[in-house]
Amino acid sequence: MSRRKSVSKEWEVRASTLARKTNNLIRDIIQNLQVEPNPEKQLIALSVGDPTTFGNLNPPEQVLQAVRESVDLHTSRGYGPSYGYPEARRAVAQYSAHQGDVSPDDVILCSGCSHAIEMAITVLADSGQNILVPKPGFMIYKTLAEGLGIELKYYRLLPHQQWKIDLEDLECQIDDDTAAIVVINPSNPCGSVYTKEHLSDVLDIASRNKIPIIADEIYEHMVFSGNEFSAISSLSKDVPVLTCGGLTKRFLVPGWRMGWVIVHDRQNVFGKEVRKGLTNLSARIVGPNTIVQRALPSILSLTPQSFFDDVILFIENNAKMAYDMLRRVVGLRPTMPQGAMYMMIEIKMAQLTDIKDDLDFVERLMCEQSVFCLPGKCFEYPNYMRIVLTVPNDILREACKRIDAFCRDHAAQRENIKAVDNFAVTLPADEEVYCENEVPSVL
Repeated sequence: MSRRKSVSKEWEVRASTLARKTNNLIRDIIQNLQVEPNPEKQLIALSVGDPTTFGNLNPPEQVLQAVRESVDLHTSRGYGPSYGYPEARRAVAQYSAHQGDVSPDDVILCSGCSHAIEMAITVLADSGQNILVPKPGFMIYKTLAEGLGIELKYYRLLPHQQWKIDLEDLECQIDDDTAAIVVINPSNPCGSVYTKEHLSDVLDIASRNKIPIIADEIYEHMVFSGNEFSAISSLSKDVPVLTCGGLTKRFLVPGWRMGWVIVHDRQNVFGKEVRKGLTNLSARIVGPNTIVQRALPSILSLTPQSFFDDVILFIENNAKMAYDMLRRVVGLRPTMPQGAMYMMIEIKMAQLTDIKDDLDFVERLMCEQSVFCLPGKCFEYPNYMRIVLTVPNDILREACKRIDAFCRDHAAQRENIKAVDNFAVTLPADEEVYCENEVPSVL
């Protein structure tokens, strides 16, 4: 019997390429902040895209009761089909009728919308290919794609046109290795809501170039008055669409991790291969949690419209208040959102002294005023910051006042600043107050 010869060598265990190349940009930036909040002021975090953080927004009783009842079912304790129980997929198909003709066979249940996005990217793109994503945009795409060797190419959004897609730039980014176009509507981080006409223009580009679309619609229906949500799949005649959605935002249960991919393929472009590929990928985690799956039919059918209306009204009123306050602040130019739960704010460095960039702005704001916002760097968009609009109204108002105080402290033209009713109204001598989307005052 041969025996293995003893070899003396050092241990050498390395992380995989996937692990080494996977990076969550937002968390990386937050974890590397070198400042602490002002201990004399209570920290106000306008950074976390979790509507449940402050405890002021909660799901309705019907949703909670559906999960309580599911816990008591013995069928909610074991493994289910990797792509979801038939009853749950049927409920999602019915709930998603606004997207077009959807059958239960078109639905793959996932562990949250981020998992749905991962499946959509992975089923369409190979290493060496690229996907087109908006800039600014939610950077989960970077986290999920780059570790797989999939490149991100960015197309521009237009800040002074309600963050519409720069259609010419979008088409210029397409090359022979482009596997998909990502459309986020309503938008994180911009809060834009695209019209049917604008979405049709995007579909025309995709159709001409024979590129499928990944539709990130986790904020579907979360739109403010005067705007209308349209699912891009409902407008497509020939472009195949993978729509990613879930309970996370609209139902205020991000921690329940229930999402889905819906296949829209009217001309059978995907054929059997992409559908089979999604089923194969779903088996990697043996399906999402079964407690929420069993509750899904009740959650989707019994939640009253009044609940959704109340939540959106609250967020919209917060958006109006924050916009009305921040548009008056020296060095800032917010864009009034049309939906979702965020606002993007331009930081005009020329009007602020000793502030280098957006990361410096948010770090010093944290240190001096204990208000934390996400810098534009988190969204590949320098000299902007994002705030979350789901916090309690009084806390958001206080945060806006602190942001104003911070900007006054660092203003390059202090002589043009005066306080009115304990709130600074700033009128730079060389520029009018930005008021592209005027809203009624709610101060």
